[in-house]
Amino acid sequence: MAPFPRFYDPLRIGTLFNPDMARIAEEAAEIGLLPAAADLRNVHLLLIDMQVDFCHENGSLYVPGALGDVQRVIEFIYRNAEHISQITCSLDSHLPSQIFSPGWWADASGKHPAPFTIITGQDVLSGRQRPLVEPAWSREYVARLEQDHKKLLTIWPYHTLIGSIGHMLDPELWSAVFWHSVARKTQPTWMNKGSNPLTEHYSIIQPEVPAPGAPGGGKNQVFLNELAEADLIIVAGEAMSHCVLETVEDLVEEFGEQPELLRKVLFLRDCTSPVAHPEIDFRAIAVARLAEFERQGIRLVESIEVDLG
Repeated sequence: MAPFPRFYDPLRIGTLFNPDMARIAEEAAEIGLLPAAADLRNVHLLLIDMQVDFCHENGSLYVPGALGDVQRVIEFIYRNAEHISQITCSLDSHLPSQIFSPGWWADASGKHPAPFTIITGQDVLSGRQRPLVEPAWSREYVARLEQDHKKLLTIWPYHTLIGSIGHMLDPELWSAVFWHSVARKTQPTWMNKGSNPLTEHYSIIQPEVPAPGAPGGGKNQVFLNELAEADLIIVAGEAMSHCVLETVEDLVEEFGEQPELLRKVLFLRDCTSPVAHPEIDFRAIAVARLAEFERQGIRLVESIEVDLG
């Protein structure tokens, strides 16, 4: 088949427009691909948080390099559509007031922390940063995050708020996902995460600190079981240093005792980029962790090198 549909326009990546769904569906039907239900091999493409706020230059938490990542993911879908059985898109889905939001915290003068501020357990104990919401839980959360997970709380700009333009998938990527769904007669999966105000939720598998009893407050075992049944799990998305890295780490932890499952994970390293922080080299941290995961069995590849046929 031709590598790319006629409607595809790489120059539109990073812009906002209303996809011509009738045209996309017509071209998808024309291509004549077999239904995904007929696949002899279950190939699951996992796209993590490729949303406007992360992937567009005017997004509130733009990840440098994401525009190129989006284009490479789109073209990967078109080149390999007849072999991709399922596409899952996770969507970072936030509310105005969450534990990592500036308005949740304030210093002694009442000033909210700036985005990218790091809050340590000592900051909370000394009163340098005071939680204005759920104070008891917030203090416990920071302590548990630091002690149990060896991480510090980062304050982020308001981003991917539910109902905002920044929450939506890049329209050109959305068009590719829709085209694949019609062409292969398979429903895409849309997975919302991150709406629990009491915890961070980078990984699509589970939050940073469990919040028992709350929606999305624990491990998504149903989705893990679904991934375990796939013959190949292909991972891409934003950001390499956070949501993508934490997702892969959870997969390694879950499948670590089953090497045959880890070998099924294919990481598209040219389809993801790290958050740019003014003080922390998130790229170096992510590259080191991914190298560890590769030694444990996952495969790091360039998207153009992948031939699913």
